[in-house]
Amino acid sequence: MPEKIAALYASDAPPRIKPSNYPEPFASLMAGRVKRPLGDLFGLSNFGVNLTSLSPGSVSALHHRHSRQDEFIYVIDGEPTLLTDEGEIQLKPGMVAGFAASGTAHHLENRTDKTCVVLEVGDRSEGDEVSYPSDDIAAVRGDDGKWHFTHKDGTPY
Repeated sequence: MPEKIAALYASDAPPRIKPSNYPEPFASLMAGRVKRPLGDLFGLSNFGVNLTSLSPGSVSALHHRHSRQDEFIYVIDGEPTLLTDEGEIQLKPGMVAGFAASGTAHHLENRTDKTCVVLEVGDRSEGDEVSYPSDDIAAVRGDDGKWHFTHKDGTPY
């Protein structure tokens, strides 16, 4: 059984072993993104917390929206560009953004020459589904707590 952690520097948390849950060809698009799942280290199950680093030219995720999950981000370092259905916003350290369930589709892009660091928080609502308006992919959070991906027509990847 792993040793229980009381506290640590977020930047010392180990990165995800598998850099992306997306199937190919989408997983490769996440090159340059490093997620450190902070909440998992403490056994949190109701919500997730990630420290995410985006190297220059990388993206946080495919453009997406959740059906039941709320998401929140806090920019720690760098100046990522937030893309939503309403347009683009250049974010700076200290800025926050939130995405209500079934709200605007969104993702971040690092269009700068400096690494961006963002704290991501999202709940783990049962029955959550993710739609990707720009890509032929859909996701459903299964009873096993894992994401299951299909094409938009329901055929598996």
